[in-house]
Amino acid sequence: MPSVAIIGTRGYPSYYGGFETLVRGLSPYLVDKGWVVDVYSRPGNVAKDDPLLDRRVTSVETRGLEKKSLSTLSYGLTASLDSARKQHDVALVMNVANGFWLPLLKKRGISTVVNVDGLEWERAKWGKLAKSTFYLGAKLTARYADKLVYDSAAISNYWGERFGREGQFIPYGGDSEYPTLETPRFAPGTYILMVARFVPENSIQEFLDAISGIESHDVVVVGSSGFGGPFEDQLRSMSAKNRNIHWLGHIKDDRLLFSLWENCAAYFHGHSVGGTNPALVQAMACGAPTVARDTVYNREVLADNAVFVEPESNAIARALVDVASSKAKQSELRNGAIARASVCYTWPSVYDAYHELLESALSPKP
Repeated sequence: MPSVAIIGTRGYPSYYGGFETLVRGLSPYLVDKGWVVDVYSRPGNVAKDDPLLDRRVTSVETRGLEKKSLSTLSYGLTASLDSARKQHDVALVMNVANGFWLPLLKKRGISTVVNVDGLEWERAKWGKLAKSTFYLGAKLTARYADKLVYDSAAISNYWGERFGREGQFIPYGGDSEYPTLETPRFAPGTYILMVARFVPENSIQEFLDAISGIESHDVVVVGSSGFGGPFEDQLRSMSAKNRNIHWLGHIKDDRLLFSLWENCAAYFHGHSVGGTNPALVQAMACGAPTVARDTVYNREVLADNAVFVEPESNAIARALVDVASSKAKQSELRNGAIARASVCYTWPSVYDAYHELLESALSPKP
């Protein structure tokens, strides 16, 4: 049986972000296809009591440094060292920061498939050293990875022009048969929603400025920075002073999150850096009427099924209130998003594509 090491996520099963959402479904799928699957995990990030846990998937905990700028590199190193020792047939590596460790895997005869993720070196949350590190990791990934995965056509074009590397386009999927709460947390069609990690490139400040003047609707915010900071401090203060602003923090309960998307009157997606955003794809599958920051990535995913705005607080506020106040507009956006997600972004097609790519990466060990 072929073996695969999955490196660069928080683990299996974990509910941290897009990589983890992918791995929760892909890992059991690969086991069904005859693979031995080892997912490298970080201590404290694995939901060991998850009722959907598939015990055929092995979660391998390694150690690393729990620091914002060093966690990905350090955990990637310890995972790569263990995989090199075990000599997996293939390593599915997430994030170009782990490009530093690809020569180690190749030296042991392990084929590497790398999901490059977004353009980390353009994210405002990183300082100069971190940005340089990510960019160097990308250059090493372009040099040493056997196969590359791009989650959007725009990212594929960028890598072709900047690094001269072709790869395979595999986006994220959305679940059309998703679990929801029997009784919604908030009355359907009454609230504006945002779901995001609290980093500048997700238009957090612009959104907070926008909702400060909205009184006609409730505003529900899901997310956090993971490290505290000014965005959390500001939102905590705003929710304490305004009865219509509700901050729920980071949510691990898919039923609650999907229910929020399904029943919102308007959903704001302010991500500006990266390719296909997994939260956006699931929001589309849930039928969230979306107001999105106008970027090439968001237009690629949403096509004409959103209202696009510049990252300016007054424009964001007007668009959100306009959509939240119009049942006709909500219905138009909702139906269009669901239709597009069902055709372009489904998990079965994503899993099939990864399986085919991993099989093509199999090669005899030297």
